[in-house]
Amino acid sequence: MRNESILKKEGSYILNNGVQIPAVGFGTYKAAEGRNADVIRMAIESGYRYFDTASFYGTETYLAEAVRESGLHRDDFFIASKLWKTEMGYETVKTAFTRTLEKLETDYLDLYLIHWPLPEPEYADWRNLDRETWRAMEELCAEGKIRAIGLSNFLPHHIDNILKDCKIRPVVNQIEYHPGYSQEAVVSYCKDQNILVEAWSPMGRRRVLDEPLVQKLSGKYGVSPAQICLKFAVQRGIIPLPKSSTVERMRENLDLFSFEMEQEDIWRLATMPQTGWSGEHPDRERVRI
Repeated sequence: MRNESILKKEGSYILNNGVQIPAVGFGTYKAAEGRNADVIRMAIESGYRYFDTASFYGTETYLAEAVRESGLHRDDFFIASKLWKTEMGYETVKTAFTRTLEKLETDYLDLYLIHWPLPEPEYADWRNLDRETWRAMEELCAEGKIRAIGLSNFLPHHIDNILKDCKIRPVVNQIEYHPGYSQEAVVSYCKDQNILVEAWSPMGRRRVLDEPLVQKLSGKYGVSPAQICLKFAVQRGIIPLPKSSTVERMRENLDLFSFEMEQEDIWRLATMPQTGWSGEHPDRERVRI
């Protein structure tokens, strides 16, 4: 049954456990390819306070450096990280989480996610593995070390498996989401279960930004194609996690509340032919595109 307890605040949402989360975050995947914290530092200066990282990204230490040097208090930030496929399992989660805290130079996380539901597509015992991984995260949450726990790249059948006997319900599910790949079944399921959806790769790839419809709407609303893609998420109650390496683009990607798209345009974007897909799918081998 649909639960409407996720209430939009000014620039934020309230998760199903009462924790407040910013409505736009900064994705740190490949954000430190120069082996420094410069990009993340610029994002902080541009106004971002929600940062999404993962053990797999290799950006946790750079995020810690940028936060430390910002002069802001830790509580001014909303920091999320994810445990990788090789870190799943009850005991392994505890070790991975401790390592993540050390790299982030913090004693708690605002949000911790299971990065993928399966270590590999043919992994037979994924149901038990996911449940024991979740149990460890629930314990860390109960100990006050994590404010909220959630999922990433989980499809409805994966989430059902968690919901069967969990003590703490997932608060978010982070999925690939953009015009041309909006995963409507997953989004609908999550909304019915009061699980907030987050969008990784919310601008898709260059192919999405060059799509005639996206270009047309960019002209219509006087904003960039990237802003059209991000607003597509925002107007559907989804948190986009854009990334950029320039201050101008970073600030532009935060300017999503100064315009509103017509509902007809939202539906047009939602029904675009598939384009810009990463090739990633939790139940199948990676497709190289």
